[in-house]
Amino acid sequence: MHKDFYAEYYQIEDKHWWFIGRRQIFLQILDKYLAARQREPHRILDVGCGTGTMIQYLARYGQAEGIDMDAGAVQFCYQRGVSQVQQVTSLPLPFPDDSFDLITALDVLEHIDDDRAMLRELHRILRPGGLFLLSVPAYRFLWGPQDEISLHKRRYVGSEVRERLKTAGFRVRRLSYFNTLLFPVIAAVRVLRPYRPGAAEIKSDFTLTQPGPINSILSRLFALEAPLIARRNLPFGVSILGLAVKPKAARQAGMPPADGDTQVVSTSL
Repeated sequence: MHKDFYAEYYQIEDKHWWFIGRRQIFLQILDKYLAARQREPHRILDVGCGTGTMIQYLARYGQAEGIDMDAGAVQFCYQRGVSQVQQVTSLPLPFPDDSFDLITALDVLEHIDDDRAMLRELHRILRPGGLFLLSVPAYRFLWGPQDEISLHKRRYVGSEVRERLKTAGFRVRRLSYFNTLLFPVIAAVRVLRPYRPGAAEIKSDFTLTQPGPINSILSRLFALEAPLIARRNLPFGVSILGLAVKPKAARQAGMPPADGDTQVVSTSL
């Protein structure tokens, strides 16, 4: 991501509708799938942690820490009071095998040249039975200025995410599109934006919505998807959510059924 925009994210992550809505979706999924896990504390890694807001929320589940490629992002984490963060600029990741109970990579893989190598590394450092939560942007036709600003390499479709997870050794428990209710509006803005006056100037999508009633309404609409996604997968949306497990040999009860699997793989810690 262009460095100037980390300052923007630092200012808006707690109040912009997109950050608020997606965070509620992620936390509802984690609340559901971590409910059966009794051993504490869980060790948690937020990959591509940005300015650190999500680490503060992940701390409810255990000992949360983060890594990011950008030194400026790490400094913003420190300003936020999040100290368990380090800059990591290349693979392999600086952790032993089987280090973490939960790993999150939320809108991260699309930034990485070799996303498959990153997934293999995340599989390596996740403990057997541990959970991996990821999100990525969906559909190439939605490519726009925000992708340029964020230095994205690609957008995905669901089948690509599933294939990459399985190839890396994960067992897919959930795979769903999200930001579905607002998809028609966002798609129209993305498709038509190049034809608007001033389209040549690259501006963040976050500048399109300022604090106020519209931002509040969009936050509520987006957050409505949280309980829905906790129950079922959505067929389309602006983004894709994946929840996967690193399999282990023994099977135990206590977790919701895997997405598309007839066998229940233990994810108890």
